[in-house]
Amino acid sequence: MNDVLICSECHSKNRVQRVPGGQVPVCARCHAALPWLHDGSDASFASDIQAGVPVLVDFWAPWCGPCRVMGPVLEEIAREQAGKVRVVKINVDENPQSAARFQVRSIPTLLIFRDGEAVDSVIGAVQKSVLLQKISAASGARLS
Repeated sequence: MNDVLICSECHSKNRVQRVPGGQVPVCARCHAALPWLHDGSDASFASDIQAGVPVLVDFWAPWCGPCRVMGPVLEEIAREQAGKVRVVKINVDENPQSAARFQVRSIPTLLIFRDGEAVDSVIGAVQKSVLLQKISAASGARLS
């Protein structure tokens, strides 16, 4: 991973390469937790699902209407739950191995991982509150 994440607090850009296990990325300027949303790939998938927080993986495609509806919802969750969740977007057209590994047959398919293991899934466009409940259950903590 080598992404630029923008801090929700001070709006500075932060280049994030690798985050040590059990930690979340923080802003270099104000030290606030960063919204952890980035594009994943077949090559990075194994490391993408490893985090000290639940990981929400969105299997999507740019031509999919319901996927485009979920995009802003996932961005909101990443921003509002900074430090509590990692959101990884996997384009199924460009990364077919990851989709095949988890038998993704319909998009959007959202999988929630904890400690590298899939613990829950959602198929189709759903309300933000449903995703927050599932992430909360996966983390064992209540999300605000």
